[in-house]
Amino acid sequence: MSDAVRHLYVHLPFCAHRCGYCDFVTVVGRRGHHAAYVDGLLAELELERDPLAPELETVFLGGGTPTFTEASELERLLFALPRAAEVTVEANPETVTPALAQLLFRSGVNRVSLGAQTFQPRLLAVLDRVAGPDDVRASVENLRDVGFDNISLDLIYGIPGQKPSDLDADIDEALALRPEHLSCYELEAKPGTRFTHAHGEELRRQAEAMEGYFECVVEALVGAGYRWYETANFCREDAGGRDLRSRHNLAYWRGRDYLGLGIGAVSTVRGQRWRTTPRLGAYLAALNEGRRPLREYEQLPDSVQREERVMLGLRLDEPLPLATVAASLDSDALARLERLGLARRVPLEESGSPAPAGALTLTGRGRLLGDAVTADLLA
Repeated sequence: MSDAVRHLYVHLPFCAHRCGYCDFVTVVGRRGHHAAYVDGLLAELELERDPLAPELETVFLGGGTPTFTEASELERLLFALPRAAEVTVEANPETVTPALAQLLFRSGVNRVSLGAQTFQPRLLAVLDRVAGPDDVRASVENLRDVGFDNISLDLIYGIPGQKPSDLDADIDEALALRPEHLSCYELEAKPGTRFTHAHGEELRRQAEAMEGYFECVVEALVGAGYRWYETANFCREDAGGRDLRSRHNLAYWRGRDYLGLGIGAVSTVRGQRWRTTPRLGAYLAALNEGRRPLREYEQLPDSVQREERVMLGLRLDEPLPLATVAASLDSDALARLERLGLARRVPLEESGSPAPAGALTLTGRGRLLGDAVTADLLA
């Protein structure tokens, strides 16, 4: 089927503890539920196999902390999931022992995303992170030792108490580990959380510094030879010609359909989006009875799909075909942004000849202003 889904997300919610800034669907501890949850995931997969392609492009295990899941259950899940060209597992550094690295490698995982966040101990304490800088280094070494050659590191900036020199040091520490991929995110603390209550004033001060932090990250990583392929994501140019971008996340940014399994997981399939209940008990009870778990459904009209395609597609360094989104663009705003040097139209080669509408891309300056430029285009 040409419209078959080729991207699968699997949510493993279990964590050793909950970090103060986190707003993902997580469950602390509950080791006694890990086997039942994997049973639930595999039951849900059987119920949802219809739209999946026979061969997938990507599988992504996110969380939570997927590598906090009981090792035997994680291995059982990995062997039961469909095979894919790219299989990514998120991990917290303190969980990546030599045995865990070996388990991931023999189970078909070929990409690991490590949540380093920062290498400054005092800032790790602010974030309630358990892993220290030495844990990050050890986890990378453990992964390399068993053969992993596609490792991504996550960094966060805008942490309460962070200084520009701290960010410079974090980038230097990360680059010293030579990861194939880096994701660098500004800290987003949700209003009303205990984190915002504890650090409200400092978070407001950090918000004013975000633009400078962002420019620093881009300049440093591009200067180190990384490709700035998405607003917050960078990859090395591989000497062997491998494309080291996250293929799974590229699917989101390009507007591809994907299936999500697990509590709180989101799916977008054939113009419909749904989010599964975040309640572990309700999820397991439904699947134990052979039923789909409770979900919130949303129809996605063409106009919404076009707007999302613009918002996500312009985060990339590749041209966005205008023919698919022109109806949602403000032509006057586009002309103005071109005059300001923030956006430009380029020819788009399709089947050997330029497409009439061409394509749209943001300039370097436009990408630094990202969301504001996109909002102007869609106004």
